[in-house]
Amino acid sequence: MSTSTPTETRDRVIIRFAGDSGDGMQLTGDRFTADSAALGNDLSTLPNFPAEIRAPQGTMAGVSSFQLHFASWDILTPGDAPDVLVAMNPAALKANLADVPRGATIIVNTDEFSTRNLKKVGWTSSPVDDDSLDSWHVHPLPLTSITVEALAEFDSLTRKEKQRAKNMFALGLLSWMYSRPISATEEFLTSKFGAKPDILAANLAALRAGWNYGETTEDFAVPVMVEAAPTPPGTYRNITGNTALALGLVSGAHRAGRPLVLGSYPITPASDVLHALSGFKRHNVTTIQAEDEIAAVGMALGASFGGSIGVTTTSGPGVALKSETIGLAVSLELPLVIVDVQRGGPSTGLPTKTEQSDLLQAMFGRNGESPVPIIAPQTSADCFSAALEAVRIATTYRTPVFLLSDGYLANGSEPWQVPAVEDLPHFPVQLATETNGEDAKGNAVFHPYVRDEETLARAWAVPGTAGLEHRVGGIEKDSKTGNISYDPDNHDLMVRTRAEKVAKVADGIGDLEVDDPTGDASVLVLGWGSTYGPNLAAVRRLRTRGESVAHAHLRHLSPFPANTGEVLRRYERVIVPEMNLGQLAMLLRAEYLVDIRSHTSVRGLPFKVADLVEVIDAALMEVRA
Repeated sequence: MSTSTPTETRDRVIIRFAGDSGDGMQLTGDRFTADSAALGNDLSTLPNFPAEIRAPQGTMAGVSSFQLHFASWDILTPGDAPDVLVAMNPAALKANLADVPRGATIIVNTDEFSTRNLKKVGWTSSPVDDDSLDSWHVHPLPLTSITVEALAEFDSLTRKEKQRAKNMFALGLLSWMYSRPISATEEFLTSKFGAKPDILAANLAALRAGWNYGETTEDFAVPVMVEAAPTPPGTYRNITGNTALALGLVSGAHRAGRPLVLGSYPITPASDVLHALSGFKRHNVTTIQAEDEIAAVGMALGASFGGSIGVTTTSGPGVALKSETIGLAVSLELPLVIVDVQRGGPSTGLPTKTEQSDLLQAMFGRNGESPVPIIAPQTSADCFSAALEAVRIATTYRTPVFLLSDGYLANGSEPWQVPAVEDLPHFPVQLATETNGEDAKGNAVFHPYVRDEETLARAWAVPGTAGLEHRVGGIEKDSKTGNISYDPDNHDLMVRTRAEKVAKVADGIGDLEVDDPTGDASVLVLGWGSTYGPNLAAVRRLRTRGESVAHAHLRHLSPFPANTGEVLRRYERVIVPEMNLGQLAMLLRAEYLVDIRSHTSVRGLPFKVADLVEVIDAALMEVRA
């Protein structure tokens, strides 16, 4: 569908859809995102929903929202505050109103503003009818009634079934308001409801009715156009962090030349990685949904023992259960990738909300001296590259590797340029095929702990290989033969060797790169994981004011890049924003004895750029004082 109405051009827009958990806000936002991606906009999304499958209807606890930031230029975050809020009920309005700046647009579904629903959120009167919303451009629309009326001819559907299509009416209206085509959504609905022709027809009718309402009503001035963002030539798709992570694991296994075996127990927000990988059986991927977290990691480690690349996916509570087997993997010196999609903790915590509070758990959450490499993606699309890197390190150094994503990256989405296979790093695994030692009688034998001199990786032989029979296990082993050893010197050697092997990972990861255009900045903003977008956006905003601020981001958290200490000592102030209580700051202070200025938040939401600008601004003033 197209419109002949004149349009207003903007360079960016932020929209937030909010409603009850059963109102289909995630689907609505996801479809608007897909249509914006097809237009070539740069975009970033923030799905925000409760963990309960069905919280009490119409209550604040049941509010589900989806925020989309789309633009004609390179953007880094889903945006601080929406330009448009679509509120499907009073709870959605009350839960989100504080984030909507004065003068912004609010579309409310007045059908849901009944006395009963107002009472559920503590309102005695409707804010739509009094003066409390006068500072915003409010469009009170009976979205439910209009949708039901638009579907009047569908006699086979109940009124309740017709009401459920109101999210498609809202999507059609917003699509007209922001010049989004709806053809892709029509194809999506046809695919989703093809087996239910009445439901399909009703959703298509509601979608088109919403578009036509925008076209014909006088409530809205002119549609807004956001042009495509300039991008390098290539093939692009919109991708979530969890999907990118799954593709990265598959690609890593392909470049290593080994099968991939995932042992996983479903847990929010990591479950989508299991779902995605289960579709890649034809690419030599085996997925096993285990009965619990302990079984899942045991299956993954067993697969590594058998010559595959073992992977296990989970979140913080699952890591706690897997810790003993991860320690065993450290002792066995086998490749294992542990994907921890972090969420708010402790315990069950905030299952659907983001946090970065598992860093110290990944670093130290095992008995004994058991160091492991830790890496973290910085954007949803970067989950692909980070997963590929995790497989490279795990196979090159024969070690378990933690990959720390988080809920914000996992559920958020952005455009991703599909890489050419030949451009991906190639790191084929060399399995042991011959004996490498002699026994006391001079017979040729296989010694599993004979190491590569450069990486200190031990020899990896697939069980059952003739002549390479060997012994591994959790009890300390002789530094060459793999026989059980209680020798004090041998244990000291093995502990130090395993630590040195992990430290050697730094030799292959390059230096920490610093973005300091003027070269005279006195303040450095250093981040890790999903703080990349807000940090860099805040730094860019300050640079437009003429401020000199440096920015750096750590992908590798264990070990740190070799020049990290030199970089930290180069600046008068180092600010480390984290969605925890300062875990990276603690590690940096301990390792480099540098005064780190920690800025923390544990609200289950990513940082707002405006807040970070204030923090950096304060540091700049301190330095000048």
